[in-house]
Amino acid sequence: MNRPSCLLAYALTAGMLLSTAACSGDGGDASGRTDRSASPAAASASPVSASPVADAPRAAASSSSASASPAVRELTKDEARTALITNTDLGSQWTTSEGAATWRDALLKSKVDASQFVTDKGNAADCQKLLDGLYAEDLLGKPKGESADTGFDDSDDEAQMRYEVAAYGKQALDARFRWLDSLPDKCDQFTAVSPKGGKQTVQVIHTDLDDAGDARKGLQIKMTGDLDDNPDTLTLDFAAVRVGDSALSLTNGGLSGAEHDSTTQATAAGADRLKDVLNGKSPQPTQG
Repeated sequence: MNRPSCLLAYALTAGMLLSTAACSGDGGDASGRTDRSASPAAASASPVSASPVADAPRAAASSSSASASPAVRELTKDEARTALITNTDLGSQWTTSEGAATWRDALLKSKVDASQFVTDKGNAADCQKLLDGLYAEDLLGKPKGESADTGFDDSDDEAQMRYEVAAYGKQALDARFRWLDSLPDKCDQFTAVSPKGGKQTVQVIHTDLDDAGDARKGLQIKMTGDLDDNPDTLTLDFAAVRVGDSALSLTNGGLSGAEHDSTTQATAAGADRLKDVLNGKSPQPTQG
């Protein structure tokens, strides 16, 4: 009399076993996680080899990306010279420089008035480092490899441009770019004292550069004070572009202002030249 009940129980038990086996074959548990030990057959099976055809586009893309960036290596002396821009990269008003302007010593050798930095003396040190770097023309630090520089005069407004290409190392450049990026906040506006004791108001702001190189940073510095007992304002653009382990940098400006178009024109042309040199190519001639 209990036989039908036994058969029913047997059928239910078999169904549950089949359902459990199916779940174990999928390697999943109730939480949705994969249990790779649940199926010995699956664990011992070799993974399917990736298709060479499927891998080919990825390999090609990787090769293309590698060729797009310059090789990570230091410049030679000849390469640094070759990477320099010429006055044809700037415009007809620019000619080879005839020497440093008189405002360099009168304004850029100033000392920060530290008394204005009551709560953060570190900012006073950073602002002094900015002025010293502008005067010494080494805001990117001392090159770790070869370097070359050149200078130009603008006959239209008596501005001057000093341009340099040098090898520094990527880590050193990245650290220096972070420091430069902090200056418009740390040194937004401060007072400096000239060698003759005159007070100057210094302002530092960010400027935009065209998308050139691997990283870039632009600043504009304005110094208002007395020059030869007359009030004057010196305006300087500073720009730097990293390409691989090397970088170009420039200052551009004077007492009549800084033509920012010349700054961006120089950095765009210079980044292309430096990239070509680092890739073992001859720089493309400037388009007239």
